[in-house]
Amino acid sequence: MILQIETPALLFGATSLILLAYTNRFLTLATIVRGLKKTYKEKQNDMILLEIKNLNLRLTLIRNMQMAGVMSLFLSVFAMLLLFLEQQTAGIYLFGLSLLGLLISLGLSFWEISISVNALRLHLSDLVDKEVK
Repeated sequence: MILQIETPALLFGATSLILLAYTNRFLTLATIVRGLKKTYKEKQNDMILLEIKNLNLRLTLIRNMQMAGVMSLFLSVFAMLLLFLEQQTAGIYLFGLSLLGLLISLGLSFWEISISVNALRLHLSDLVDKEVK
């Protein structure tokens, strides 16, 4: 198998957009956490504490998503360097690792989205219960 130097470069656009989306998620969650912390100091509600715990897990997942995405980009660039230096086998393996990093990042993203949807459903459950009654 021969890998062209342009192939790893194909990940640049996708990875950059994914990292931007992850950063936007992180900033949104950080704002929500700050607001909930302020609210918790005023009301000391256990439900708010559960929401903060859930958001803390999601922030950890987003951090790991970002790290896997950055590692994927780094390995793609390194694979391109090796291909430039005519180190075909090492370049292929590094590009494979970069794809694995991207796959891990996307898997973590799927997990984070799942947690987010479940949290929103829990948050809306009292309204749904009122509608059923």
